Amino acid sequence: QVQVVESGGGLVQAGGSLRLSCAASGRTFSSYGMGWFRQAPGKEREFVATIRGSGSNTYYAYSVKGRFTISRDNAKKTVYLQMSSLKPEDTAVYYCAARYGSSWYHTADFGYWGQGTQVTVSS
Repeated sequence: QVQVVESGGGLVQAGGSLRLSCAASGRTFSSYGMGWFRQAPGKEREFVATIRGSGSNTYYAYSVKGRFTISRDNAKKTVYLQMSSLKPEDTAVYYCAARYGSSWYHTADFGYWGQGTQVTVSS
């Protein structure tokens, strides 16, 4: 199993940047694909970005592609989400999770969810 703890959220002005961190525990961290998902009030949890265990491939939602960058440091057992050019519609609770299914974008294929970190983007 993998346990994760998200951090780095906060309040930022539109156009600003923020970096989220997901600190994980587990002996086989590098074997897990990892992902960031977000959930805004009244909406379903949605895919943001995912990364393979080796970090060799990344996947992004169209809405964030070109603005967000997912990365990982397996030595530190940490995955990051660098967010830039933030928009009010990016406001949500951001969750980190480990992949155990087959897709790179379905929430159902991820688990071991963290507690989430709030990101609020003001206009």
